[in-house]
Amino acid sequence: MPLIEIKNLTKKFDDFTAVDDLSLEINEGEIFGLLGPNGAGKTTTLSMLATLLPPTSGNAVINGFDVAKHPTQVRRSIGFVFQDPSSDDLLTGRENLYLHALMYGVKDSEIDKKIDEGLKLVDLTDKQNIRMRKYSGGMRRRLELARGFLHSPKILFLDEPTLGLDPQTRENLWEYIKRLSTENKITIILTTHYMEEADELCDRIAIIDHGKLVALDTPVNFKKSLGGDLVTIKTKKPDLPEIQKMDYVKHVQYKGDVLSLTVNDAGSHLQKILENVGEAENVELHSPTLQDVFLKLTGRQIREGSDEGEGGWMTRTMHSESR
Repeated sequence: MPLIEIKNLTKKFDDFTAVDDLSLEINEGEIFGLLGPNGAGKTTTLSMLATLLPPTSGNAVINGFDVAKHPTQVRRSIGFVFQDPSSDDLLTGRENLYLHALMYGVKDSEIDKKIDEGLKLVDLTDKQNIRMRKYSGGMRRRLELARGFLHSPKILFLDEPTLGLDPQTRENLWEYIKRLSTENKITIILTTHYMEEADELCDRIAIIDHGKLVALDTPVNFKKSLGGDLVTIKTKKPDLPEIQKMDYVKHVQYKGDVLSLTVNDAGSHLQKILENVGEAENVELHSPTLQDVFLKLTGRQIREGSDEGEGGWMTRTMHSESR
């Protein structure tokens, strides 16, 4: 049975529909990705799943609890790492975790053990007594990851968990997220603007645009769906009829002196293709990526940044309401 069931979930703000009839099932233990351009509805979806926004229609069941009917039980089942930092700069790392444990009702007898385990998992044991204002961006994100699962939630929401981090720090955080999933058996739902992040972490990915589900599959199957390697050639006089006859060429597009091809085993056939393109100014060949899939499905380049601009509001709301 799925741990998360979303049925016809819809959220409207006056005449604007942010999430439009969304239906999904997410299994226990999955790392599940939500991808979409800015304004696609990702953060609004997480807001409803976390009981921070009431749905306009439809419903969602989290760990057996309806988000509308049983919000307290839902909140006890989840952890959340927000886009914007939400730790107290005047407290140390350990003090921030201790405060979180008190807010979420962790038993007194278990607090120190859980804090020690969390600090160890994210490699911050030796930094635990340093005030947060002296933490680097990567250290802060790692501590907030530890805080998100401190109360042993069944589900952890990660809203742009590595936004703004340098590539090395981002990759290190990926390892912590994977360890968290495997060692603690937590179901993780993340939003991200980084295609390589989704490819590296996610078991399945839902691509949403304009609040609607566009596609749902594994990263491997998404890339296979493009049907071959991608070849881009800048040329002025390609022999398009001859190229289209080649049975290993699956897709041909010629626009603005740029010939775009999808080719099975392009490395073996590239020379034959080049014989029919005339003078080539530039040739690029690469295997399909999630970015290529995203562009094909949405027609838009995914952009870095917040989704509906609600990250800060979600942070304030989540921490201002007691359980």
